[in-house]
Amino acid sequence: MESVIRRKHLLMIYKDIYEAYPEEKVVGIYRMTTPCLFLRDLDVIKHVMIKDFELFTDRGIEFSEEGLGLNIFHADGDRWRALRQRFTPLFTLGKLKNMLYLMSDRGDKFINNVEKICESQPEQHIIPLVRKFTMASITACAFGLDLNDELFEALEKMDSVIFNSNYGFELDMMYPGILKKINGSIFAKSIGPFFDNLSKNVIQQRGGVPSNKKDFMDLILELRQKKSIEAMKKHDDAGVTALELTDSVIAAQTFVFYAAGYETSASTMAYMMYELAKNPEIQDKVVEEINEVLLRHNGVITSDTLHDMTYLIQVFHETLRKYPVADLLNRNVKADYPVPGTNVTLKKGQTVIMSGFGIHHDPKYYPDPEKFDPERFSPENVKNRHPCAFLPFGAGPRNCIAKWQVQVCIIKFLSKFRLEPSSKTMAEFKYGPKRLFVYPESGIHLNILPRN
Repeated sequence: MESVIRRKHLLMIYKDIYEAYPEEKVVGIYRMTTPCLFLRDLDVIKHVMIKDFELFTDRGIEFSEEGLGLNIFHADGDRWRALRQRFTPLFTLGKLKNMLYLMSDRGDKFINNVEKICESQPEQHIIPLVRKFTMASITACAFGLDLNDELFEALEKMDSVIFNSNYGFELDMMYPGILKKINGSIFAKSIGPFFDNLSKNVIQQRGGVPSNKKDFMDLILELRQKKSIEAMKKHDDAGVTALELTDSVIAAQTFVFYAAGYETSASTMAYMMYELAKNPEIQDKVVEEINEVLLRHNGVITSDTLHDMTYLIQVFHETLRKYPVADLLNRNVKADYPVPGTNVTLKKGQTVIMSGFGIHHDPKYYPDPEKFDPERFSPENVKNRHPCAFLPFGAGPRNCIAKWQVQVCIIKFLSKFRLEPSSKTMAEFKYGPKRLFVYPESGIHLNILPRN
């Protein structure tokens, strides 16, 4: 109820449930009127997220195709399989490398802007500041567009529409599947037309064919030249599911590419800056590594440069451990499923829920969990830890554009500035209940000072 009346963030309620049943592998809960299974045991989670993944591909909520429901994260069943098989190769390391120059260029412009702002006012609210970088970067990577004033204002309006929670989730909890039946969506009606028009304008500017920008839209247009995408057959007598790459399907992918890369990058970067300001010895160690690695790579940020920033990567992972901003880990089961190691059987269509916040703050896996300690992610410590003890975006390997965006910006930022707590810096956060991802109600205020 606290979540429904927006008194407490849903993810914090899940964390409370996790902590309330320390001896249980699974816990039965109700989301509104719908029975679900809350998973606590890491071996059970490994079955769901990895070993038996084919039974848990659906993310727990279905809604109208017209409401951006055909994006790769929310499409269900065979349509999801068709999208995944064709779109996953677009996110290989080689493809992402071609977007690195866009991130680096927007990073330089961002640093120039910060220099001007902080000359007169060193204390800054960090989250809106870094959002300007991620908005510019992801807009360039997704659409190949420069962030002019008009586009910035439009995307600023979209921010609250996309990331402020609505009651579509609660409606689906009470009546699972109703959004799809009534042609509804978890997203506001204005989002679909906005990304439809944005995508169509970019496609028209390029004459419907790939340009030489090597951005996400180029990759989609290359794929579109094949007319349709088909899901690989699971067995010989299965039918083949074909999905035409219409403008609406393209808009759905560009929307989720933008939304995921913009918000998660900005929030993670802000929390990282907060911890670096509070832990100057860690900040100094990151700066020392940045200086050494950049010198070795002649000052150029390439994928090899980012790979060599091993301590910075540890800091990034520890930030996601302490602040898993996108902790929306729900899955629907496709068939009756005996839960391994328990006497519980999930019924077809039921939802399982996991809490990254709960796991990441469990002293069983992370002693003194409130301490910010990048050494938790040294190769030796990672090797000795359960693979599902770290679930910032789910389980399994991935090339994430959000990670590179954060690295690029932090490298450029710490080459010019140092971070210190300000008079408004909070010792701990209360998370606002109205934002989709975890957002500190007080904001994050820090002093940004030039390096000598």
